[in-house]
Amino acid sequence: MPTLTKLYTMQEASQHNTKDDCWIVIDGKVYDVTSYLDEHPGGDDVVLESTGKDATDDFEDAGHSKSAKELLQSFCIGELDTSSPIIPELEISSKREAVKYSEKLMDLTKQYWTIPVAIVGISVLVGFLYLHKK
Repeated sequence: MPTLTKLYTMQEASQHNTKDDCWIVIDGKVYDVTSYLDEHPGGDDVVLESTGKDATDDFEDAGHSKSAKELLQSFCIGELDTSSPIIPELEISSKREAVKYSEKLMDLTKQYWTIPVAIVGISVLVGFLYLHKK
């Protein structure tokens, strides 16, 4: 028989984003980690940066141990209500950031192509002028 848990929207979870009241969302579950912030080995700033969004990737990228994952379960207060819409502001800002990253990538690509092409062009020109003078 499934266990009944309290459902929270992402908007509700995102309102708990201070050192005195901190909730995070990982793998569709909502955790109240307020009491653990001072003990977190990476500092409370790392955790506070992950509030207001799905922190699953941040949690996995940090390479937490099995014991850390077990400890996290003790802070579970409910599950994320996936039937409710995502906070529109977060969705819009993430789309804007994706566009900015792709623009930055294109700019870097252009820079890395122009420098070698410029060097080759100057070398060909110098070689041509050197051979022409002989």
